[in-house]
Amino acid sequence: MSSRPFEPRHLDVRRLAAEGAELSGEWPLRELARLCDAASAERPPTAADRVAWNVRGEQTGGVEPQIWMHLDARTALAVQCQRCLAAMDVDVRVSRRFRFVAGEAAAAQLDAESEDDVLALTRDFDLQELVEDELLLALPIVPMHAECPEPLTRSETDHERDAVPNPFAVLASLRRETPDS
Repeated sequence: MSSRPFEPRHLDVRRLAAEGAELSGEWPLRELARLCDAASAERPPTAADRVAWNVRGEQTGGVEPQIWMHLDARTALAVQCQRCLAAMDVDVRVSRRFRFVAGEAAAAQLDAESEDDVLALTRDFDLQELVEDELLLALPIVPMHAECPEPLTRSETDHERDAVPNPFAVLASLRRETPDS
């Protein structure tokens, strides 16, 4: 075991896997700007909101060992319901396993051929960026309350739109008024 501590923002994934090390921690949600951008403007993240994470390195195989990293991360975020437009809380959780290979080209080729998630191995890997990417991908595509807290009300523009006759209804009435030939 190495006595050097691991730095999550500059992670040596090869060493993490070789040592079978496990790291965990928390970051303020506000440090993950892209994830904060997905939050509801009505309830943006506060200084108390956190992202909890855990990673474990693993090395398998013999002559050419495979390098793996297991990632678990979670946070809570208020997003905008697409039905009522009010803020709603969602728990965002990720549990993924990544294989690391030498070089971007090898990673792209293996990623296309394999069901495993494959990333390029670097000595200076930014774990926070990966956690943020995975949490963004785990957000609901169209967030909606199961049941909106406030009943939906029709806006004034909805009523105005209903007052304008449907052009197809007008055409249908004209058709009915013409005599048969």
